[in-house]
Amino acid sequence: MKKGFYTIMAAQFFSSLADNALLVAAIELLKSSNAPSWQVPALAPMFALFYVLLAPFVGAFADAVPKGRVMFISNSIKVLGCLMMLFGSHPLLAYAVVGLGAAAYSPAKYGILTELLPPSQLVKANGWIEGLTIGSIILGILLGGQLIGPRLSGLLLGFDFPGIDFGVDTPPEAAIAAMVLVYMLAAVINLYIPRTEAPLRPLAANPAELVRDFADCNSRLWSDKLGQISLATTTLLWGVFGNLRVIVFAWAAAALGYSTMQASNLAGVVILGSVIGAVIASSTLKLDRAVGVLPLGIAVGFLMIGLNFLTNIWTAVPFLVVMGAVCGYLVVPMNALLQHRGHNLMGAGRSIAVQNFNEQACILALGALYVGMVKLGLSAFSAIAVLGTSVAVVMWLIRRWHQRNCIDHSDEVERLLAIARTDKH
Repeated sequence: MKKGFYTIMAAQFFSSLADNALLVAAIELLKSSNAPSWQVPALAPMFALFYVLLAPFVGAFADAVPKGRVMFISNSIKVLGCLMMLFGSHPLLAYAVVGLGAAAYSPAKYGILTELLPPSQLVKANGWIEGLTIGSIILGILLGGQLIGPRLSGLLLGFDFPGIDFGVDTPPEAAIAAMVLVYMLAAVINLYIPRTEAPLRPLAANPAELVRDFADCNSRLWSDKLGQISLATTTLLWGVFGNLRVIVFAWAAAALGYSTMQASNLAGVVILGSVIGAVIASSTLKLDRAVGVLPLGIAVGFLMIGLNFLTNIWTAVPFLVVMGAVCGYLVVPMNALLQHRGHNLMGAGRSIAVQNFNEQACILALGALYVGMVKLGLSAFSAIAVLGTSVAVVMWLIRRWHQRNCIDHSDEVERLLAIARTDKH
């Protein structure tokens, strides 16, 4: 791997770590202010909002500006959102601003991989990035739980600057203040990401032209016989697990009687399985064999339903480790294949923006569905059963879709797999 790849990994780790620690702090901030119960699950779709609204623009922006600079600007926006939450803005609004920074960050983060590395290393690179991202998600949730706990929050609240009152008086506010510093660290690391030799694509002066270009890119990726399968798979999985990060807190409270802090500690055990699964996939799977993991998607749905039968910590821990491993092993090759097809069809930044639009639109839709179920009084168990069943059924349909492609369009599918197999530039 090239040296710049490890700089990208470091920046991604700290930025994603802060995103997820901030999520826990926002949950506790809403609970401590006695906000309506539906506002907690609304955090996930609010984070996804700008991914959907700005999808036609962020990909083109990532292709028009050096991607290291885009990532620096994005983390600066996240700092702004964090400060808004800290100084009185509604947590849902402030977390949406953090989502704005994340929406701009993602096309640059993934797009630079296709510029920096050859296709032959994309699965391995995705294995490291996805493993690191999944790890930072779980560690971020774990860190957020510790920061709102009595020990670390007491230490943070004990810091006092003579003559200056920052208005940080509660554990969630102390956690949010700490995340400002982590986002700033990530922004500084972004400054050291090398500029690649990939040519920049100037932004169109007319916004309507960007919308038309994005719609065309979206159509091209959905029309590609491999792109459509990998896009459908990643869209579904990220849509579900984007919301499951929040749902797990309600599940842990209902199944195990856990508080926000305890639920965040439990979430930390998934890191072992998810990283193992991602690393195994990156070292054993080739790009042209990525579609062979599709049956695992059906298994993920049944594993989700299995959460409803867990009643104690001793069965929950190994079960979550296995679930994490299956997810990591599935997502890595699908992401790599999607990036490869998108890069060949339209350019790195635009293809990642299309991917983000579809995935975040799914998070938004499923999040709205879950918020509606909460308003109707349904339990976390019911929500998980609905999501798990949906994953199993839709993944079965996606697998059938790919099998039909292999029968009806065998020449085209074989040609695309051959490109993935031989493209070494």
